[in-house]
Amino acid sequence: MTVHQERPAAGTGRVPPGPPRRAMPGVLARLVRDRLALMTEAVTEYGDAVRVAAGPRTMYIFNHPDHAKHVLADNAANYHKGLGLQQARRALGDGLLTSEGELWRKQRRTIQPAFQSARIAAQAGVVAEEAAGLVERLRAHRGGGPVDVTGELTGLTLGVLGRTLLDADLGGADASVGHAFEAVQDQAMFEMVSLSKVPTWVPLPKQLRFRRARAELRDVVDRLVAERGPGWSPEADDVVSRLVASTRAEPDPAVGARRLHDELVTLLLAGHETTASTLGWSLYLVDRHPEVARRLREEARTVLGDRPPVHDDLHGLTYTAMVVQEAMRLYPPVWILTRQALQDDVVGGYHVPAGSDVLVSPYTLHRNAEYWDDPERFDPERFDPARPNERPRYAYIPFGAGPRFCVGNNLGMLEAVFVLALISRDLRLKAVPERPVQPEPMLSLRIRGGLHMTVHDA
Repeated sequence: MTVHQERPAAGTGRVPPGPPRRAMPGVLARLVRDRLALMTEAVTEYGDAVRVAAGPRTMYIFNHPDHAKHVLADNAANYHKGLGLQQARRALGDGLLTSEGELWRKQRRTIQPAFQSARIAAQAGVVAEEAAGLVERLRAHRGGGPVDVTGELTGLTLGVLGRTLLDADLGGADASVGHAFEAVQDQAMFEMVSLSKVPTWVPLPKQLRFRRARAELRDVVDRLVAERGPGWSPEADDVVSRLVASTRAEPDPAVGARRLHDELVTLLLAGHETTASTLGWSLYLVDRHPEVARRLREEARTVLGDRPPVHDDLHGLTYTAMVVQEAMRLYPPVWILTRQALQDDVVGGYHVPAGSDVLVSPYTLHRNAEYWDDPERFDPERFDPARPNERPRYAYIPFGAGPRFCVGNNLGMLEAVFVLALISRDLRLKAVPERPVQPEPMLSLRIRGGLHMTVHDA
């Protein structure tokens, strides 16, 4: 394919290579049909910096650790949230995931204490209880037909979220919340790939589903706030209480109410979707690698015996953590980090004009053969803490990087390790051959159509 090059302004850096503009129809079609393949093929063919014209927008794909460091950390102030999240703002509002500037900093300061290591460690017993409950629900399917493990994992992660961070019982909300966020992601991706903002009143099936989803999320959030009632204590340290206290300080009550709603909707999404995705891919990969399953089972039985895990067990469940880390390398729950340049910039010697869409994809970065031997191979040993690691820090960014590094990383890892250990100790889950597992790159990297597995004794 002919490489498209344009002449940049003097002194502003080179223009990255990329497909010529005449290839734009094909690029747009790939953006709709197979975004992962588009990203993978772009960096394979053109290198670690690629310029792609897609309709009225120009995208700059960067696939080098130094580029990721510059965009996400060193010059993060020059980059606001980009494609996908811009569209998701219509449902999520200006929560922590989509907000910018001083509002984002205020929101981060408000909820950060709820994610402190000591507080998360104190919640380990709750996580263990929820994980044990998941194992029992799965055990009930032994000898039966396939079960959609994705739905069970959504229920688990919402249960953990409710009890550890929201001081609320989200039982019964898993189906409605899960379906609502599927609709939100579908709508955001539809608008992103169509490069247009479709008015919500247009009665398209996706639009109708999206409007129902917003209403369902509003109902869940209203219930969370109403449960605080007149007995709410300003000294409580859960996220809802901290947000109530913060938003009540707003001079305009309407602004405060909107902020509270936006924050809670965002937390419901970010707090359950990414961990459920990580666990789904972990179970799928373990099933495909019997030796890994054997080592997981042996470690869980040696460290835990027949008791539930406690926080100190994280030091002993080393191999389990390695498996989770390798699953996030191959299938990072946030597969792409999108930004929009506010001002002209130079990234790795390449010119990025103001207003451009800048994409850093953990999915392709984690497969960069310069930093990962045989990158498509599932090999938890890559993360053996006893093995020397000479990779750059930004070659592996499953939780993002820079100021917007995921605030819930400690809780997510605790949850994933506990759940994988208990399932591996007690059960064996087998994927159903007639339901092939394929990634679906939405706001998160889901398993298309869910993960259907049969349940057996370990």
